[in-house]
Amino acid sequence: MNALKNKVQLIGNLGNDPEIINLESGKTLAKFSLATNESYKNANGEKVVDTQWHNIVAWGKTAMIAEKFLDKGKEVAIEGKLTTRSWEDKDGFKRYITEIVCSELLMLSK
Repeated sequence: MNALKNKVQLIGNLGNDPEIINLESGKTLAKFSLATNESYKNANGEKVVDTQWHNIVAWGKTAMIAEKFLDKGKEVAIEGKLTTRSWEDKDGFKRYITEIVCSELLMLSK
């Protein structure tokens, strides 16, 4: 059950091309957004599509795969874990972001 404590699985479409960052340490980082859509009918019987945006971070080999094969709009399945980090912006305000650190990536688009 330990593996199920912090696990996220999503299928969605890339909102942008992956941003690739090569760190001084030699590590590769890929950042991209992923849109997931859920549809339902409202009280009037009209179809409503709810889009949620997710911040995805991939490291190492997964980042290199993202760099080589992923483009804006492509459909992918990802698996990873939720993380939250904080930083101070230029005005001194503390900011927070929740990201999914991707450990598995499956390309569904051709």
